Amino acid sequence: MAKKTFVLDTNVLLHDPESITKFPRHNVVIPVTVLEELDKMKRLPNDLGKNSRAVFRLLDSLPSMGKGDLHKGVELKTGTTVRIQLQIKTDYPYEFSLSISDNRIIMAAYYLHDQKETVIFVSKDFAARIKAEALGLKAQDYENLKYAFDSIYKGMQKVETSKSNIDVFYKDGNIKLPNITCHPNEYFVMTSPENSSAVGKYDPTTGNIEPLVKVPNLWGLKPRNVEQRCAIDLLMRDDIKLVTLIGQAGTGKTLLALACGLRKVFDENLYSRILVSRPIVPLGRDIGYLPGTKEEKLLNWMQPIYDNLEFLCDSQNHEPNETMRWIMESKKIEMEAVTYIRGRSLPKMYIIIDEAQNLTPHEVKTVISRAGEGTKVILTGDPSQIDNPYLDKDSNGLTYAVGKFSSYKIYGHVFLEKTERSELAALAAEIL
Repeated sequence: MAKKTFVLDTNVLLHDPESITKFPRHNVVIPVTVLEELDKMKRLPNDLGKNSRAVFRLLDSLPSMGKGDLHKGVELKTGTTVRIQLQIKTDYPYEFSLSISDNRIIMAAYYLHDQKETVIFVSKDFAARIKAEALGLKAQDYENLKYAFDSIYKGMQKVETSKSNIDVFYKDGNIKLPNITCHPNEYFVMTSPENSSAVGKYDPTTGNIEPLVKVPNLWGLKPRNVEQRCAIDLLMRDDIKLVTLIGQAGTGKTLLALACGLRKVFDENLYSRILVSRPIVPLGRDIGYLPGTKEEKLLNWMQPIYDNLEFLCDSQNHEPNETMRWIMESKKIEMEAVTYIRGRSLPKMYIIIDEAQNLTPHEVKTVISRAGEGTKVILTGDPSQIDNPYLDKDSNGLTYAVGKFSSYKIYGHVFLEKTERSELAALAAEIL
């Protein structure tokens, strides 16, 4: 098979610094313009800077990992040949401004196309791919670190069984269903032709379907559907260390996670505190553009969390304002931007990462790997609503986490489909 030449855009390397090594038996070309863009980012204090530095370290180590040099090409053990491309095509007959970095990268790919190489331009930028295809180049998204959202694990199955099996489940507290394929901690909604039903969770240790934990007082919150009931079950189980909740707006993802966190921290004292974080996507993942202290800057981004807290405090019998004040003065709730979680060690904490669909797989890895002993991590979000221009419903960190963790016993997932915020919100989610 003839070798293909994959020309990588800057955003591919920022998405996955090791992408250089992910094209076995083919050529990987990095235009010098990409290095110039990475060089401008290497001092940034966020993940863009971290990934830029990781790319340069990898490129620096390549000659010692294979044969050759970066000018003519370093051949790795996988059969990949990596080289830096200096030349670009400058005599294209149509108007194509080379003052734009993306255009210079595309023209580097076009130069190789002119040299009769089988060129594929790889970019996570839709516009760049469209421009490349308009010039007659083959272009594709970076397919590594991806899981198909449309066929993602849902966390729940509906099965039809006999009424006698459901009766046994209620009588014995468990049942073994034959001929089922399931993931650890997957939920089963069991129904019978006689209209009897039951909900249980698959226990990977015993192989049985077992009942859900009894729902305690969750600060006045009660589940409104079977999906929320299953989500609460996952959130209340201390042996399940990672939980992902996916659903459209109004399905209760953040509210359920926060209510269970309040129960675990304030009522049961099982965790030292709640850490709530959200990615700051619209301002370039930074909060330096807003005036004031870090807390004042975060206030705007964390307002949805405060709204949920106020709702839960309003559900209490005593004075809601006093309850809210008591919670905040306890110092047991911490708000933090995802940018500043990197480098921390977080033991015995209940961590909620909201809007996790706006994180890359590497950022999700960074967050989860911060979890210390006794910590539980909850990722919530909706992959169909992504603000990050270089992510989609298949390549975002939330979808990737579901795909990677679905076979592990310390992980659980629920896909929430029914909007419960209000009749108007449910109708909007359905028809708009």
